Parts: sequence; structure tokens; C-alpha cells
Amino acid sequence: MSSGPTPPATGRRRGRPPRTEAADGSPATRDLILAAAREEFAERGYDRASIRGIARVAGVNQALVHHYFGTKEQVFGAAVAAAAAPATDNLAHSADVPLDEFGRWFTGVFLGVWENPVTRAPLLAIARSAITNDTAAGIFRGFLGARLVTRITERIGDAPDARLRAELAAAQLVGTMLLRYILRVEPLASADASELIDRLAPAVQHHLTGPSPDRGGAPDYAAGTDSSSAGGSVDSGS
Repeated sequence: MSSGPTPPATGRRRGRPPRTEAADGSPATRDLILAAAREEFAERGYDRASIRGIARVAGVNQALVHHYFGTKEQVFGAAVAAAAAPATDNLAHSADVPLDEFGRWFTGVFLGVWENPVTRAPLLAIARSAITNDTAAGIFRGFLGARLVTRITERIGDAPDARLRAELAAAQLVGTMLLRYILRVEPLASADASELIDRLAPAVQHHLTGPSPDRGGAPDYAAGTDSSSAGGSVDSGS
């Protein structure tokens, strides 16, 4: 004879979060969805990743993904921000770094984020999606402009070309990371990180604070190559 109603099962399906994690307003749920989004973007690329797939990996309802982030574009934007946070958050605390040492400091911070396997994995997922999809590239570009380049520009000061200087410094580092970690171009891919900092830091510092080029005597490349400089004035009969 039964002693009473059967108690509810306390277990849960593998891969699904506890109910407390899936409750609205839980920070754990947001982090769980972001981790799932990075996994989906890394495995499927931006085009094939979907809200449904992200929800499935996170073990939550699709509506909860929309609740926290909105559209797939907004999920990707949040994933970009979370992946780059270790670098951008450091920028917010760089006021005590002398400007003439900022290039080396930021090169070390930026490379350190990529060298750490924990922080590198989400960055790789985001960067690969940005390379293969125009929408993802636009989101990534907007983030770099707003959170990275703008903060570097503010750090430089009131130089008339401060924005260009900041973009060149960022391009130096982002380009290096693209070749080293995504394209795996040798010998850059296997070079020692400390050596890379030693080589990159002076170039980054020059972009930030070095003298502007003297454009007075610069050649007009848009007008084509001058025949005299190209050897066209050499007398072929002599």
C-alpha cells in the first residue's frame, strides 16, 4: 500500500541549468547565455548561429535570451563586450600611467589578454565571426571604435590627429593578433610574447606620441609615380 504521493524528482536533465539559475534577474543566467553565445558563434559562425541554438546550449527558453539581450545582433554585441572586457576595463584605470609609457603598458595588457587561454577563447570566437560576416564585422568595428579607440584617443589628449593616432595604435595590435592567433602566420605565431612586446611597444608608442610626418615634401601617390623618380629620365642611349 502506498504511503503517500510520490515525491517530485530532484534531478535535472544533463546540460540544463538549475531552476534558480534560469530565474529572471539572475546574473548567473546572463553569464550562462553569453557563454553559450560565444560557443555557438565559434562553432557555427555568425550566419548559422541562432537564438534558438544559443538557448538550447544554455539550457534556457528562447524568450529568456530575448529578455536579456534582444536580437541576435545584440547578443553578439554583448558577447564582444564581455570578451574584450579584460582589455577595455584596464583602459579605464590607466590615468596613472605616464603618457610616454602608455604604449608599452597597453601593448602588455592587450597581448596578455590574448596570451591567456581563458580570455583568448572568447576573443577568437568573436574575431572569427567578424572576419566572415559583414554584420558581425560592423558590430565588432563599432565596439572597437566606442570602447577601445575612443578611450585611447581621450588618453592622448587634444592633438588634432589624436583619433588617427589611436586607430593606428589599435591596428598595430589587432593586426598582430589576427596574424598570430587566427591566421597562425609563422614565425609570428610561435614568437615569444615578451619579444613581441619589446618589438611592438615602440611602434605603438610612436603612433600615440611620435612626431607627425612632414607632409610638405611627401610624394603625391594618387597622381601616379613621377617618371623621373622611377628612372624614366635616364637616357637610354647613353
